[in-house]
Amino acid sequence: MQENLKSQISGLKSQIKACLFDLDGVLVDTAVYHYQAWKRLANTMGFDFTEAQNEQLKGVSRVESLNKILAWGGVTKTDAEKEELATLKNSWYVDMITKMTPSEVLPGTVEFLTAIHETGYKLALGSASKNSATILERTQLAHFFDEIVDGNMVTKSKPDPEVFLKGAALLGFKPEECVVFEDAVAGVEAAKRGGMKAIGIGEKSVLTEADKVVSGLDKLTVKDLEEL
Repeated sequence: MQENLKSQISGLKSQIKACLFDLDGVLVDTAVYHYQAWKRLANTMGFDFTEAQNEQLKGVSRVESLNKILAWGGVTKTDAEKEELATLKNSWYVDMITKMTPSEVLPGTVEFLTAIHETGYKLALGSASKNSATILERTQLAHFFDEIVDGNMVTKSKPDPEVFLKGAALLGFKPEECVVFEDAVAGVEAAKRGGMKAIGIGEKSVLTEADKVVSGLDKLTVKDLEEL
């Protein structure tokens, strides 16, 4: 019986071979910087931007985020004006994240990435952020990742699975051999639409489609991946 159980666990372990991580809210929390930059932009146009609204932008591209904010403020802009506004917001955001330090990495992140890396899992980043490389460098997390797929490499935003499918392809694995770590509903949906397992980082009542939900990477071990 015990040998049979070991065999089952081994079989499960071989199923998941690659881990794909969202960035914001999973490895680091840059939501506060996005919020400050978007709020500043909204204020320059004469209206306010709330933290509740900022939550709705999780996993959403910069252009789509701007469109939502303009709609909330009842403001209409041309495509050229939108491009200028998005660039302005990003310049403020980049200025803030270039001052990030490893102390801003979320609890348990380094320990968990170290454990799965040493166990032999391949790792990729799958983020809508176009500034992923800067953030990973500033927080000293870049060396953990075999591949990085970010907003500069994809044309479709989550819940479209493009970013994760591209990550899986670059790592050389089938979707069913991958697990995605996400804090956003759109991100979990993207993982499931791509045929991958999903571990939600956040609340079970929100991330209802995830295969497993925890409050943070500090609550996960390699065993959790073997049992998916």
